[in-house]
Amino acid sequence: MDSSLKKKIIEALKDQKDIFGDDLFEEKIVSAKTKTAAAKEYAAKQPAKKTTVVKEPVANSILPFNGVKEDWEKTSSLIELNKKICNCTKCVLHKGRNNFVFGSGNPNAKVMVIGEGPGAEEDKQGLPFVGRAGQLLTDILKAIKFSREEVYIGNIVKCRPPDNRTPLTDEMDTCIPYLKKQIELIKPKLILCLGLTAAKGLLKKKESLTKMRGQIFDYAGVKVMVTFHPAALLRNPNWKKDCWADVQKFRKLYDEIR
Repeated sequence: MDSSLKKKIIEALKDQKDIFGDDLFEEKIVSAKTKTAAAKEYAAKQPAKKTTVVKEPVANSILPFNGVKEDWEKTSSLIELNKKICNCTKCVLHKGRNNFVFGSGNPNAKVMVIGEGPGAEEDKQGLPFVGRAGQLLTDILKAIKFSREEVYIGNIVKCRPPDNRTPLTDEMDTCIPYLKKQIELIKPKLILCLGLTAAKGLLKKKESLTKMRGQIFDYAGVKVMVTFHPAALLRNPNWKKDCWADVQKFRKLYDEIR
């Protein structure tokens, strides 16, 4: 298969997954669960085998969450935080990065915009949303009377995933604490999540994008809304009308609470 065609198919499937979530695969999942249940029932009827369990002592030094904070957790400014984490090697994404994409914008912003992760251009420049999708984001913000300079823009992961694939769960779980620290320092009043990956990563929701759009969620006392990722809008221009409805609601909410 031609590589460009393969890429388009993958992007189309990703967009559909973003819109409908796991509903597309629900039938297969139910079927798999039924088979698993049948297998367990069969196994339960078989005579039990004797097994010997050997418990190895666990060294205290490798126990996670031992209550000791890392240096980056003690930081009191975005500049200091960036210095502490910019050389992070906690997940495999660091191996292919050119630049660590920390985030950019107003450190005292009332609005944060959160995307999925850096693309090729962002990885090259070390800044979020600077490619075609970034230009569209700038236009969307301008349409609801925000400039890029007055908001803060970040991502769920800070290193580019290979071939712009969706970040894996362990990659997101490793990187999200940095984003949460940014939110803690910035103290925004509102957050706009761009795309399903951003929404799931921050809110830990399992709903589809369709079900989350138009709703107001809460993250640590901050109101959160969800809309399409600009890259998805570039591939599916017919979704722009729905995005426009979303961001108008977002602006209205901002005006009500500021």
